[in-house]
Amino acid sequence: MSADYILTIISSFSGVLPLIAILYNYKQLDKILRIVAVFFVVSAVSDIGLWVLPVWGVHNNVPAVHIFVLINIVFFGIIYYMAFFNKKLKMLTVILTFIAFVIGVYYTKNLEVFPSESNTASSLVFIILSLIYFYQLLNRQEFVHIEKQGLFWFNAGVLFYFAINIFLFMLFNQLPKADQPEFYIIHSITNVIANLLYTTGLVCKPQKTV
Repeated sequence: MSADYILTIISSFSGVLPLIAILYNYKQLDKILRIVAVFFVVSAVSDIGLWVLPVWGVHNNVPAVHIFVLINIVFFGIIYYMAFFNKKLKMLTVILTFIAFVIGVYYTKNLEVFPSESNTASSLVFIILSLIYFYQLLNRQEFVHIEKQGLFWFNAGVLFYFAINIFLFMLFNQLPKADQPEFYIIHSITNVIANLLYTTGLVCKPQKTV
């Protein structure tokens, strides 16, 4: 097996880690992290679907990727909306998420083509929101151990994943098809690391502020 195929398998199976964390720590998760948990269950089902479709004779699973991008935008939009305290930031989240979703829906007209534009738009939106969330977290009036906050690790995973992959998503359809699997290694590696960060956030215990 080629290195890119092995990394793709590892990347997919790394999605099991957040699920294990959810099973271990579900009762300790707050309202926002429970929505995060639901997202990772949906994500795991999506990953399974991407592997199963070729077995069923569907060799182009890109339409399923389009659908998952839209699901991703909705879930992350809800999560950040709930995470922000400031009403203006909540409104900004709604506006940016809506724009990304509209772009995603628009480009479903090319269901057989990798959703480069949709992924690029969502990457830009969630890079912005994740940076704003870090700013909010670091400027809390009360003292908190940020490393013990589940959303800190989730947000770190979001920023890492989208900041690394945005250029890959942007240029993916411009790459020669023969070279695309090699470049997709970037996504596989970042996805594994992001899942480790998400898992860390999901095993965090609630931290009281003082």
